[in-house]
Amino acid sequence: QVQLVESGGGSVQAGGSLRLSCAASGYTYSSNYMGWFRQAPGKKREGVAAIASGGSRYADSVKGRFTISKDNAKNTLYLQMNSLKPEDTAVYYCAAGWGGRWWLLLQADFGHWGQGTQVTVSS
Repeated sequence: QVQLVESGGGSVQAGGSLRLSCAASGYTYSSNYMGWFRQAPGKKREGVAAIASGGSRYADSVKGRFTISKDNAKNTLYLQMNSLKPEDTAVYYCAAGWGGRWWLLLQADFGHWGQGTQVTVSS
């Protein structure tokens, strides 16, 4: 059974940084792809970043500020978030999938999800 457990969320002032982690188990981590999504209050869940053996992809809203990476030895996915803005406030979800179009950052291509971690950015 695949389990994804996020950590690292919290509250930070605008311009600050946070690093999210996602510990994965029961998943062929070294292959396929993983990603981060977020959902702000009253808004739809949106793709933030994804990573696969072929590279990584970011939403335009976070390009140049966020970096996705993974440590295969630790079975852990990361999201380094710098220059945070109030509009980055959301619940952030880790997701994993295979066989889909991961570069499009669409929920439908990710079959496993974590429980989410709250990120709050104050102005």
